[in-house]
Amino acid sequence: MSPLMWYLTAYLIGGIPFGYLIAKYAAGINIKEHGSGNIGATNVLRVLKEKDPKLAKKLGALTLLLDALKGAVVLIIAKFMGVCDAVLWGMAVFSVIGHCFSPYLKLEGGKGVATTAGVLLVLVPKAVLVAFIVWFIMAKTVRISSLSSLTAIVVGILSTYVLYSNLSIHSYAPLLIIGFIVLYKHKENIYRLITGQEKRVI
Repeated sequence: MSPLMWYLTAYLIGGIPFGYLIAKYAAGINIKEHGSGNIGATNVLRVLKEKDPKLAKKLGALTLLLDALKGAVVLIIAKFMGVCDAVLWGMAVFSVIGHCFSPYLKLEGGKGVATTAGVLLVLVPKAVLVAFIVWFIMAKTVRISSLSSLTAIVVGILSTYVLYSNLSIHSYAPLLIIGFIVLYKHKENIYRLITGQEKRVI
């Protein structure tokens, strides 16, 4: 396929709103109308906890897994088919764009953390490992989901500069674009963090 078709494929697969679909068909809830209105795993977990705590954990974990896999799998397939690294990085960007601005939800979507983790796990796995460790520590101590995710994203980007000083595409632009998208989608969370209004995960 041409690079354009790979980009389109990554966007359309990345745009699949698993959180919305899981909450709707497994719990009968329109996740866009509850909690923060976000389709990501955190909101699925938070909203469904009020209805069924045990089910909430399972569906939240499933949402997280599928959001990560939809970014990773398409890249793995493309890589197996011999697609060059430059196109793979472009696909990574479009996967995250698809999740954050889903074509199936009128360009609404999630915040991109899980999908970012998925695509970067394929492209820069060592940096993702460092980011995951940081996220885990933050999640267990600070217990603020957005702060944990944002810190992990920033650490992951910085780790890429250190651990992958010679990327094959000779540019960190795709990584920075992904980081900017994720930060932009967290703009309300960032405001609440600054003003001390962001809630902890219970």
